[in-house]
Amino acid sequence: MFNRRQFLARSANGFGALAALSLNAATRAPHYPAKAKSVIFLFMDGGPSQMDSFDPKPRLRQEHAKPLPFKPPTTVFNISDKILGSPFSFRQYGQSGAWVSELFPHTATCVDDMTIIRSMVADHSEHTAANYFIHSGSGFQGRPSMGAWVNYGLGSVCDNLPGFIVLESGLIPPGGIDCFGAGFLPASYQGTLFRKGATPVADLEPPAAERTKQREKLALLSQLNAGVVERFAASSEVEATIQNYELAFRMQSAVPDLLDFSKETDATKELYGLGDKLTDDFGRECLLARRLVERGVRFIELLTPARSGFDRWDQHSNLEDGHRINAQSVDKPIAGLLKDLKARGLLDETLVIWGGEFGRTPCAQMGDGGFNKAVGRDHNPFGFTMWMAGGGAKPGLVYGATDDYGYFAVENKVHMHDLHATMLHLLGLDHKRLTYRYSGRDMRLTDVAGNVIQDLLA
Repeated sequence: MFNRRQFLARSANGFGALAALSLNAATRAPHYPAKAKSVIFLFMDGGPSQMDSFDPKPRLRQEHAKPLPFKPPTTVFNISDKILGSPFSFRQYGQSGAWVSELFPHTATCVDDMTIIRSMVADHSEHTAANYFIHSGSGFQGRPSMGAWVNYGLGSVCDNLPGFIVLESGLIPPGGIDCFGAGFLPASYQGTLFRKGATPVADLEPPAAERTKQREKLALLSQLNAGVVERFAASSEVEATIQNYELAFRMQSAVPDLLDFSKETDATKELYGLGDKLTDDFGRECLLARRLVERGVRFIELLTPARSGFDRWDQHSNLEDGHRINAQSVDKPIAGLLKDLKARGLLDETLVIWGGEFGRTPCAQMGDGGFNKAVGRDHNPFGFTMWMAGGGAKPGLVYGATDDYGYFAVENKVHMHDLHATMLHLLGLDHKRLTYRYSGRDMRLTDVAGNVIQDLLA
């Protein structure tokens, strides 16, 4: 005979176990046929300048050092109202005729595979909140990142690697690893950080003699956890813990093979810029991203590499040198990634997204009180550029526009919620139906906003 508490616990465990089984299934059907199977997010931490990269503004050069003819909005710093013309030249590329600056000569050769969005809009002008916003659709800490939502919605087709992996080369964005967290979703959906170096994951190579003992310990731990579930009812935290231990064990075999580039041809390594001091770090991230896609990893995020003497893309001063060195670090690897994916037939099913948490202002921040190479730009969430490629995005498209000064999106605005909704759509997920019940409310990546931008779809 069971008493009332035991009956409820046993019954809850039965139903809860079914729910957990459904929640943690290897794969789940999308809401409708998907164009993309995986996402590679090239996160340009700090906010690259749109008018110095993919959105040329001749008027800035014509009115260089003159006052802006309207009052600039408040962002983070008290900036000058003096206009700063771009120090970089632009030219048109490809059949689409897209304009690209001299900062990205390699990426420019791929414009006919790209969807360049010049009218992005975000809600925050400070790095930490803006980083949370681009990653999770909220400026507050603790919400699930888009990588976690994708894995929650679709599950993983890779048994031996996490479904959401973050690759870094020395810099973690403001906001920290919570940018890649699972929030209120089960912990098994959070991003796994692969650090720079030969051992990207801690305790990856246990002593050979410990392998059998480790398997036995893991089996015992699973048995004990199962007992807890049996006694106290199902728990998503316990289920996630069991899964994470099992996955960590399998990763010890999978990761060394993943990191072994010895079978990659010299031509492939050259394509990604491996061996070059400036491009090697990000080149390895990009090549690793391709290998992760081949193994079925759903969401891969690449972080901006650290560069001695220069900040990430956050150039409040010395923009000319800072943007040039940052661009040179990533330009060739990005082009290599796009071309390699296309050559292997993977670009059609892989959505590549490039961009930062916001853009930059057309006005100058005065490095030393005068116009010289020390001048930079402030944060600008009111109109900036991001681009997509592959995965069902419309190739060779330049979409939207900012005003003549590059300050505000004025044509075909794309809010960050819209970008998230469109990304999920290409993955076969309806952003309004991808929800998780938390704190009495059905939560979603796009909150209560967002629209799929049909014009961006192939």
